[in-house]
Amino acid sequence: MLTPDSLVVWLAQYGSFALFGLLALGIVGLPIPDETLMTFAGVLIAKGNLEMIPTVAAAYLGSFFGITISYFIGRTFGTYLVKRHGHRIGLTEEKISRVHVWFEKIGKWTLLVGYFFPGVRHLTGYVAGTTELNFRQFAIFAYTGAFLWTTLFLALGYFSTQHWDYMLKFIIDNIEQVILLIAFVIILGFLVRIFYRKKENREV
Repeated sequence: MLTPDSLVVWLAQYGSFALFGLLALGIVGLPIPDETLMTFAGVLIAKGNLEMIPTVAAAYLGSFFGITISYFIGRTFGTYLVKRHGHRIGLTEEKISRVHVWFEKIGKWTLLVGYFFPGVRHLTGYVAGTTELNFRQFAIFAYTGAFLWTTLFLALGYFSTQHWDYMLKFIIDNIEQVILLIAFVIILGFLVRIFYRKKENREV
């Protein structure tokens, strides 16, 4: 049985290869504690147990690979596979409907901010594929989101090395609040940027 402790052991033993595979599987939909793994990877980088560039690349590429697979499954098979077999890994029709609502409200931005919400990031790729969002638009938002998400949690682990035990407990106990706060800050930043762009265009 996969547990957070066993996955952390895999990460410590197999390094960037494990991080790549586990994050890819987590994005596709398996119950992988993605944030915990990336935070711990950041700690291992700070302690010198993992090299920075290969680890950062593995985290980004794992997320990149996982959401791309999800997109093409959604584009090829629609929601059929998720509805038929998704319940086996916790991807229910209720969650699919919720992500569809997100797409209706904020469109392609769902791909960017969805990473920060467990239960949403596993489905944004599928839903983007089913809506037949063109690949270029998908890539811009999905891969930017992957970069922000992985960088943030790796940095969190890297800069909190001396307080790892406390930070890990805090993240696990308050994971939803932490993710909501991070997502709020990112969304606020983008809204401010959009506002000033529109203001500049009106002045021109």
